[in-house]
Amino acid sequence: MDLFIYLFVALFSVLNPIGTVPIFVGLTQHDTKKERSRISLWTAINVFIILIVSFFIGQYVLLFFGISIDALRIAGGIIIVSSGFSLLSGKFTKKRGINKKAETDAQQRNDIALTPLAIPMLAGPGSISLLIAFYQEHNTTMEIIISSIAILAIAVTIFLILKSAHYLAKILGASGIVAISRIVGFIVIAIGIQYIVSAIINIIKGNLS
Repeated sequence: MDLFIYLFVALFSVLNPIGTVPIFVGLTQHDTKKERSRISLWTAINVFIILIVSFFIGQYVLLFFGISIDALRIAGGIIIVSSGFSLLSGKFTKKRGINKKAETDAQQRNDIALTPLAIPMLAGPGSISLLIAFYQEHNTTMEIIISSIAILAIAVTIFLILKSAHYLAKILGASGIVAISRIVGFIVIAIGIQYIVSAIINIIKGNLS
């Protein structure tokens, strides 16, 4: 249960589905309730596929390119910390690659579930590198099952949040969403720094041994 909670909270913090609510509302403001539900469902499915593939296949990508897990932790940690600072400063949308032109293009497309919603807004480099590094430390059969359930749970949570996005936007308001995003941003920064520190400690131990 501890492993499930840890991974779920880490993914929720890095993906920050609450911070996606105002963007989702803006992109789907002219859609019907049924269409919003469909987009929410496919966004969650796309995120699940991206995360689960990253979790299982990511290590082989590292081997192919000759990238060490500590290098990945440092790179991923920097990306995660950057995302956290973006949340704290209120520049999250811009940092995730959603500018005005991209938003306009998205509104003109029939389906926005894959991009920009699933990629890059939710499943970005931070969450992908987090999962690859996580697999290196937790790869027993039971840990893999628990981790897969946690990834499924985060996908279901994303679906429920996006499905309720228009209601949440009304209840929380702009200030409420900003407040939650900044709290989450602080947690994201801490996660990123922990990954960097762990990698540096491993590198130092490796050189001393």
